[in-house]
Amino acid sequence: MGQSAFIRFVQGSTVPSLTLDELKDQLINYRDQLALTGKQLDWQYEDVCFPYTIETKPEGEGRWFYLKGKYRHYESIVFGVDKEQVGEDERHYVQVVLPEGHTHGDKNKGNELCKYLAKHLKAELQLFNGRVMYFNPRK
Repeated sequence: MGQSAFIRFVQGSTVPSLTLDELKDQLINYRDQLALTGKQLDWQYEDVCFPYTIETKPEGEGRWFYLKGKYRHYESIVFGVDKEQVGEDERHYVQVVLPEGHTHGDKNKGNELCKYLAKHLKAELQLFNGRVMYFNPRK
């Protein structure tokens, strides 16, 4: 059975929800930032720090997509969007899944991408190990 991390949009988050296309755009933006860093360093940094291609399958259309590893140290990471009922409120979230057969590299990159997205979107992050990190403004 795979492991899951959740990025929950709570009060104070920059957006109330994300679509799959918006989530893909966030990951592409992350990859592009790495490319700019690599350009400054005169090194193919984005290829090492984002060793995945964004793939979709017909059965996941509109519900999820996955990152397919380019190298042997990386297999795949699945991203999906959904919503849950919390009391009377509806809360949207992004679920990040490490499927069976994932590698340590996938787990490390999954944590890195989750932290980036949660910090950028000021969301609540439940990591793969169950611990919760709060990036949303709280009083």
